[in-house]
Amino acid sequence: MLQKILVAEDETSILIGLVDLLQAEGFEVFSCREGTEALRIYEKERPDLILLDIMMPEKSGYDVCRQIRKTDTLTPILMLTAKGQEIDKVVGLELGADDYIVKPFGIKELLARIKAALRRAHARPQARDMSLIVFDTITIDPKKLKGKKGKKEFPVTLREVDIVRLFLKHDGEVVERFTLLNEVWGLQYEGTTRTLDQHIVKLRQKIEDDPASPRYIVTVHSVGYQFFSRPKSK
Repeated sequence: MLQKILVAEDETSILIGLVDLLQAEGFEVFSCREGTEALRIYEKERPDLILLDIMMPEKSGYDVCRQIRKTDTLTPILMLTAKGQEIDKVVGLELGADDYIVKPFGIKELLARIKAALRRAHARPQARDMSLIVFDTITIDPKKLKGKKGKKEFPVTLREVDIVRLFLKHDGEVVERFTLLNEVWGLQYEGTTRTLDQHIVKLRQKIEDDPASPRYIVTVHSVGYQFFSRPKSK
């Protein structure tokens, strides 16, 4: 059975190019140019993956992603964003998108992201640990997608859960960027996406007392990150 991909993109030339490319790669492709139609197709076809433009008529990519994530936390959503729209990337990831791809993008990079996301999605039901995560004064519940630090409560995404679990497996160790990308995103190459960095920024905003001076997730420049489940007092 062919894997289904929904492409929602309001720029006709890009939409046609994406449909032709994905069909040539052997996917069954459903396409539309606005958000309301994207939700209708999603409900009817239940695609294996969604490529979602941010700026669309009627309902934006934000609206579509938010609506889908209310009931579906597993189907991969890749956001398409224009170059330089940094806030779009951050908001999209916060709403539960798995990744973002900046226009204009290369064919090889796009296909690599899609195939990696599909591999993760197929492995996810068997592989994902949904037990509580507890370290220091922080508790994260993957089933409810909620976290708590003292009296402060915050939402989390499944991708953030995966990152924290990987960090805990390497508590106190330096984890290289390519290791995080490979094990969490399934990307077999290094240095091609800032998705990881955006997720680290959002995680720090949730778990750090001072995100600008982190104590749990410390940057190791030119290498990756070092995680401390019980950071030393300053």
